[in-house]
Amino acid sequence: MMRLKRYSKNSAKTGLLSLYFLSLLFLGCTASTEPTFIKENIADSIREICETEYNLQIKTKLIGETVWVYLPVEEILKESAKPQKYSEKFEIGLLENKFSNDSLQLEYSIKSIPEIQKTQQAEYNKSVAEKMNNVWKVLRRVILSMDNTRPDIPKFYCVITADIRNGFELIDTFYYLDLKKVTYQFISWGEYQHRAIQEVVQSSEIFADTYGLHVKYKDITWEDFLAAQIKHRIKLKFQKPEVGQDADIDKEIIKAIVYTLKTYDYRNFRIVEAANLLTNNKITLNQGAIWARPTE
Repeated sequence: MMRLKRYSKNSAKTGLLSLYFLSLLFLGCTASTEPTFIKENIADSIREICETEYNLQIKTKLIGETVWVYLPVEEILKESAKPQKYSEKFEIGLLENKFSNDSLQLEYSIKSIPEIQKTQQAEYNKSVAEKMNNVWKVLRRVILSMDNTRPDIPKFYCVITADIRNGFELIDTFYYLDLKKVTYQFISWGEYQHRAIQEVVQSSEIFADTYGLHVKYKDITWEDFLAAQIKHRIKLKFQKPEVGQDADIDKEIIKAIVYTLKTYDYRNFRIVEAANLLTNNKITLNQGAIWARPTE
């Protein structure tokens, strides 16, 4: 089995590869203006199209307003013929956040370190990449043809590509309007990469699980999605990295929070509490202070 690092050390590289698939997906695509799919048949429709048109055996579930897609494969990664070099300039020791009652609480331990040069040794297996790309084609087709007149249409999609031979999975979670916006070029590819949440999970439960029995399916809430996206944005900010080593870490954390909350106009909170565990610095901002801050 190829050694796979934890997501906290490898997310930027995985994100770039997934962005590559999405860029292939949208090239030359056109969208229908007539609604074809309704909420009640969306999960079955995704599964049937994948099976009949691409011979893909996937599992799908609709839980509340969340669509889950489970794609079992073997050998997601292979050794890269042209390893990509990258550098690490920050160390993320801890990054946890959650919405609790009417507040967003975040704790983090992030510090600047001497630059370390590393090499990304893995790349996607071509046959698996094709399967993943085909699933995304079907998702795009269905989402753009949904009946959008109903307020309860599925809002969140979670795509799990599970390597059942090696025991790890790639999890992509996105908001349907973000997929539509990047399709019609209302947002950039880079911005979509920051909005679509990516995780890598390793577990013995994944081995040989062709039916997705280990997955804890749930209806993703706005609080779930926003907390995860804030965490995702912070990781990209310090892992790519998107800031210099002399950056004010606390300010960059607050920027990520403000940008995410404003992007989705989320106001169902009273305060934001951010605690830097390395410096013991604590920042508390109410909703008015969040909205008064610039997004850049």
